[in-house]
Amino acid sequence: MPSRPNILFIMSDDHAAHAISAYGSKVNNTPHIDRLASEGARLTNTFCTNAICTPSRATILTGQYSHVNGVLTLDDEIDSSRRVQSQKILAAAGYKTAIVGKWHLGNNPPSNPQGFDYWNVLPGQGDYNDPTFFEMGEKVQYEGYVTDIITEKATEWLDTVDGDDPFFLMVHHKAPHSSWIPAKRHENLGVEGEFPEPETLQDDYETRSQAVKMSSIQIEDTRKENLKFDPPPGLNQEELRSWAYQRYITDYTRTVQAVDDSVGTLLDYLDEHNLADNTLVVYTSDQGMFLGDHGWHDKRFMYEESLRMPFIAKLPGEIPAGSVVEGMLLNLDFAPTFLDYAGIERPGEMQGESARGLLRGEVPDDWRSSLYYRYWMHLQGHRIVPHYGVRNERYKLIYYYGVTTEDTRMPDLEIPDEWELYDLEEDPNELNNVYGNPEYAAVQAEMLAELDRLQAEAGDTPRH
Repeated sequence: MPSRPNILFIMSDDHAAHAISAYGSKVNNTPHIDRLASEGARLTNTFCTNAICTPSRATILTGQYSHVNGVLTLDDEIDSSRRVQSQKILAAAGYKTAIVGKWHLGNNPPSNPQGFDYWNVLPGQGDYNDPTFFEMGEKVQYEGYVTDIITEKATEWLDTVDGDDPFFLMVHHKAPHSSWIPAKRHENLGVEGEFPEPETLQDDYETRSQAVKMSSIQIEDTRKENLKFDPPPGLNQEELRSWAYQRYITDYTRTVQAVDDSVGTLLDYLDEHNLADNTLVVYTSDQGMFLGDHGWHDKRFMYEESLRMPFIAKLPGEIPAGSVVEGMLLNLDFAPTFLDYAGIERPGEMQGESARGLLRGEVPDDWRSSLYYRYWMHLQGHRIVPHYGVRNERYKLIYYYGVTTEDTRMPDLEIPDEWELYDLEEDPNELNNVYGNPEYAAVQAEMLAELDRLQAEAGDTPRH
């Protein structure tokens, strides 16, 4: 493989791994993303460190935890003028750089994209149809469907790149974020009412904490803007949830299909322009997503469906085709990995590690076997209690550090500190909280010690 490959980074928004057929999806087919997996590596244990859009995007760019890069919540904006970011380093090393699509890290200086030769990004969440973009800071509106426009603008920029210069192109899709509006060509895809239900759709949260029980991400409670229709009259609670799930998953999977089309278009472009052999292509999402799991939509919680990200990477001659990698990867590692492929040493400010060896199928002896997670938003959106925790290859420990009257505008609401512990081997659906169970006393002590170790290693502090 020649040195300094091109890098094409494709990221969708809220695309759960279990809505990709290469990951065994039961609800849809994604042939073009599957093609990427067949030509490269599919990672099965990729996780985010804060499962919400803006913080995850900041971590992906900076290789830093949220408390270090300053982007803790949806309301925070990145200070691009002073934060280390992969594209700025690559640009300084001679890469041509561009981003097209969702930025979601602020729309005003100093949070505008920096380090890009070309940027054309949506304001905030953006719109599905006839969207407005900011192209190099100038407001422009395009006719058409947002996923297709992002793809078109990405290939138009590729047409301008001199063949002698390596490129770093970030293609950031809005889809499949709510309100799940599909392209017209996909409006009749899938049969509503016939999607298989997840095992935990009717979860009653019996052993879970109060923090889990009080959340408001139940599918049946999502806005009409998302579900599009009023439910039929006379439904009981279980029937209402089942109806809402079918409405949700029908439009969600239809919206995914245009993203899959985009991946196919981009892969074909590389083939047609003789770029495929020297281009690292990565497909991922900014975090996971509940697809009716536990009766939920959205993300934020440290449960598997929210925590887990898809990650598929292809680079001929470097990444074995059709390989499956089980080693643990974090969104913290994306930026150092890009720099490694470009032959650039990771700067000390980045907290992640290069996964280049992992992608070759070579798990380093000292590679991580556990992760640290923290969600910071204090009940802002969906009443999710702030929490942090640790996950290793078998167990997961979560600490909901409560809510006091100082944390929220709900003066009568006070949530106690609560713990959850899951044995992912015995309980992969995370239904049985075993914290405090004497049979798990040794495991609990080990996980508490690992939480302290990882929190200190990350430079974070306990609840505040």
